[in-house]
Amino acid sequence: MRRALGLLVTATAAAGAIVLLRRRSNAAAVRADLYFADGSMLSLGDDAPEIDGLMRAARAAMGAH
Repeated sequence: MRRALGLLVTATAAAGAIVLLRRRSNAAAVRADLYFADGSMLSLGDDAPEIDGLMRAARAAMGAH
Protein backbone atom coordinates (compact mmCIF):
# COMPACT_ATOMS: atom_id res chain seq x y z
CA MET A 1 0.00 0.00 0.00
CA ARG A 2 2.80 2.40 0.93
CA ARG A 3 4.65 1.62 -2.30
CA ALA A 4 1.53 2.28 -4.42
CA LEU A 5 1.05 5.64 -2.68
CA GLY A 6 4.67 6.53 -3.33
CA LEU A 7 4.32 5.67 -7.02
CA LEU A 8 1.14 7.74 -7.25
CA VAL A 9 2.83 10.77 -5.66
CA THR A 10 5.84 10.39 -7.97
CA ALA A 11 3.67 10.10 -11.07
CA THR A 12 1.60 13.13 -10.04
CA ALA A 13 4.73 15.20 -9.41
CA ALA A 14 6.17 14.20 -12.80
CA ALA A 15 2.93 15.09 -14.60
CA GLY A 16 2.86 18.46 -12.83
CA ALA A 17 6.46 19.17 -13.83
CA ILE A 18 5.68 18.35 -17.46
CA VAL A 19 2.69 20.71 -17.47
CA LEU A 20 4.74 23.54 -15.93
CA LEU A 21 7.60 23.08 -18.39
CA ARG A 22 5.23 23.10 -21.38
CA ARG A 23 3.49 26.25 -20.17
CA ARG A 24 6.81 27.99 -19.62
CA SER A 25 8.11 27.08 -23.08
CA ASN A 26 4.85 28.12 -24.78
CA ALA A 27 4.76 31.47 -22.96
CA ALA A 28 7.94 32.61 -24.70
CA ALA A 29 6.72 31.67 -28.17
CA VAL A 30 5.85 34.53 -30.51
CA ARG A 31 2.71 34.10 -32.57
CA ALA A 32 0.45 36.40 -34.56
CA ASP A 33 -3.15 35.59 -35.38
CA LEU A 34 -4.54 37.54 -38.33
CA TYR A 35 -8.32 37.75 -38.64
CA PHE A 36 -9.87 38.74 -41.97
CA ALA A 37 -13.24 40.31 -42.82
CA ASP A 38 -14.47 37.11 -44.48
CA GLY A 39 -14.14 35.25 -41.17
CA SER A 40 -10.94 33.41 -42.00
CA MET A 41 -7.89 33.41 -39.75
CA LEU A 42 -4.17 32.91 -40.36
CA SER A 43 -1.85 32.04 -37.50
CA LEU A 44 1.85 32.84 -37.96
CA GLY A 45 4.39 31.21 -35.67
CA ASP A 46 7.82 32.49 -34.74
CA ASP A 47 9.33 30.60 -37.68
CA ALA A 48 7.31 32.58 -40.28
CA PRO A 49 9.43 35.14 -42.17
CA GLU A 50 6.66 37.76 -41.92
CA ILE A 51 6.52 37.68 -38.12
CA ASP A 52 9.46 40.06 -37.59
CA GLY A 53 7.83 42.95 -39.42
CA LEU A 54 4.47 42.31 -37.78
CA MET A 55 5.96 42.22 -34.29
CA ARG A 56 7.93 45.43 -34.90
CA ALA A 57 4.74 47.17 -36.01
CA ALA A 58 2.77 45.78 -33.06
CA ARG A 59 5.42 46.87 -30.53
CA ALA A 60 5.58 50.34 -32.11
CA ALA A 61 1.77 50.63 -31.96
CA MET A 62 1.80 49.60 -28.31
CA GLY A 63 4.66 52.00 -27.51
CA ALA A 64 7.04 49.22 -26.43
CA HIS A 65 9.92 49.73 -28.87
